[in-house]
Amino acid sequence: MVDMVVTGLAVAGIGIVSSSLAIVLGAMVGGGIALLFVGLQRVVDGQTTSMKRRVDMFLSPAAAIPEVKAGRSKRQRRRRVSYAEAENAANSRSFTVTLARDLARADLKITVGEFMLITVVLASVGALIGFAIPVGGRVVLAVVMLAAGLYGPRLYVTRRKLSRQNQFNGQLSDTITLMSGALRSGYSLLQSMELVAREGPVPVSTEFDRVVREVGLGLSPEEALANLVERMQSEDLELLVTAINVQREVGGNLVEVMETISNTIRERVKLIGEVKVLTAQQAYSGYIIALLPVALAIFLGILNPTYMLGIFQQTTWCGWTLLSCSGIMILSGFLVIRRIVNIKV
Repeated sequence: MVDMVVTGLAVAGIGIVSSSLAIVLGAMVGGGIALLFVGLQRVVDGQTTSMKRRVDMFLSPAAAIPEVKAGRSKRQRRRRVSYAEAENAANSRSFTVTLARDLARADLKITVGEFMLITVVLASVGALIGFAIPVGGRVVLAVVMLAAGLYGPRLYVTRRKLSRQNQFNGQLSDTITLMSGALRSGYSLLQSMELVAREGPVPVSTEFDRVVREVGLGLSPEEALANLVERMQSEDLELLVTAINVQREVGGNLVEVMETISNTIRERVKLIGEVKVLTAQQAYSGYIIALLPVALAIFLGILNPTYMLGIFQQTTWCGWTLLSCSGIMILSGFLVIRRIVNIKV
C-alpha cells in the first residue's frame, strides 16, 4: 500500500513538473513572439518619426524667426544648459551610449532598444531550442544556447565594427589623393567630400556622405569631421582632420599637406601588411598549439570514452587538477604567443 502511494506521488510530481515546464516554455514562446512584433512595429514607426524629429530640430520655425539680441542670448544660454544636462544624462547611461556608438560604427541602422529586443528574442529562442533538443542535459544545453543568444549579437557588432574600420583605414590613402586632386582642380573642401561620397568605395563613401548630410543639416564642417573621427577611431583620419582644421584657421597649402599625409599613410599601410605577412606563421602556430590538445582530447573521448574518463572516475581530484593545470598552461602559452606577434606600427 505504501509503495502504491509513493508511486502515485512520484507520478503526480512528474506530471506537475512536466506541466510547469510546458507552461514556462509556452510563456517564453509567447513573450518572444510578442517582443518580435513590438520590435517590428518600432522599426516601422521609428523610420519616419526619427527623421521628422531631426529635421524639425534644425528647421523649426522658432529657429528661423529673428529675435532681439537679448532674447537670442537668453535662448542660447538655455540651449547650452539643456545640452549640458543632456550630456550629463547620457554619460550616466554609459552602457547605452557605448552600445549606440558601436552600432553607428558598425553601420547598423537600428536603435539601442531594437538591438536589445533582438538580443532578448534570440536568447529566448535559443533557450527553447536547447530545451527541445532530445539529448541528455537539456538544462545545460539551454543555458549554453541562452548565452549564445545574449552575447552573439554583441560579438557580431564588434566584428562588423572592426572590419569596417580596417576597410576604412585601407581606403583612406586613395581617398585623400582623390580629395587633394579635387581641391587642386578648384573644388571646395565640402565639394571634394561630396565627390568622395559619390565616387569612393564603401565604407568611405558612406561615412563621407554622412559628413555631407550633417553639414547640410546645420553642423559646421569641424563638428561633422569630429563626429567622423569619433565613429571610425582612426589615427590616420585624425591626422587628416587636424590638418584640415589648422588650415581653415591659419591658412596654408592644404593640397600639399594632404598629399604628404596620403604618402605617409600609404607607406604605413604597406609596412603593416609586411609585418602581418612575417608574423602570420607564428600567429597560426599559436592557434594550432592551443587547439591541438583540445581536439586530441575530444577525439580520444569519442573513440574510447572509458580510457579518457578513467582518471576522473578513479582519482577525481587528480583528474580535475591535471585538467585545470593543462587549461591554464594552454591559455597562458596562447596569450604569450599573441603578445609576441602583436607588433605595433
